[in-house]
Amino acid sequence: MSPDAFLTSQVFRGKLAESLLSGLDRERVPTHVAVIMDGNGRWASKRGLPRLAGHSAGAKSVRKLIAASIELGISYLTIYSFSSENWNRPIDEVSGLMALFVEVLERELESLMRMQVRVRVIGDTRDLPRTTAEAFEKCVARTAENTGLTLVVALNYGGRAEIVNAARALAVQACSGAIAPDGIDEKMFADALTTSGIPDPDLVIRTSGEKRISNFLLWEIAYSELWITMVLWPDFKPTDLLKAVLDFQKRDRRFGGRS
Repeated sequence: MSPDAFLTSQVFRGKLAESLLSGLDRERVPTHVAVIMDGNGRWASKRGLPRLAGHSAGAKSVRKLIAASIELGISYLTIYSFSSENWNRPIDEVSGLMALFVEVLERELESLMRMQVRVRVIGDTRDLPRTTAEAFEKCVARTAENTGLTLVVALNYGGRAEIVNAARALAVQACSGAIAPDGIDEKMFADALTTSGIPDPDLVIRTSGEKRISNFLLWEIAYSELWITMVLWPDFKPTDLLKAVLDFQKRDRRFGGRS
């Protein structure tokens, strides 16, 4: 058994995990889970550490999240890594994050390959430092043929910008006569988004207790279930994901209709 297979099989350990797993219906696990990873800065501040230390600790939680998602049978996992508004943070934090992305990708790429994780990036990568963009491009290319979990990384991403860009693309086609304006429907619009081909999230998790969407997947989460936890992202454990999934399984999803 490879180290990564062992990690996946052993990710839920201890009495709490065993107790939670006993209530899991593996036939009703969400297909797509999206996570707003919040609280890295507060985690670091509580410990008297620089904010970048919180981001570094948060990267370790991402690895555990991936392994836990594989173990639960989740097919798509989207993580909000860097929003288009995050450029407004202090320059040293932003530059440190960009360097951290490269470091993490270089360290984890072979692990992702062994776990058969396919990486996909959504967002505008043109504004990223060249080394950061190239690291993601390499990761996407290397993992393209993997057949396991699809990890969607929202990078320099904003939900409103995604919608505007889709509208522009359809407007260009309409003006050229390639499509009729009255022929534009929800499916056509969804196909013009960067998430085309990815099912909408069933479950959105936000850590640190904040109760807002923060410009994340605005179109795609129209009927997603929300689960908010006070846990700061670096402290997020596989059992926290399991708790979210168990809560999801108690929901009555009517999609605007009545049961």
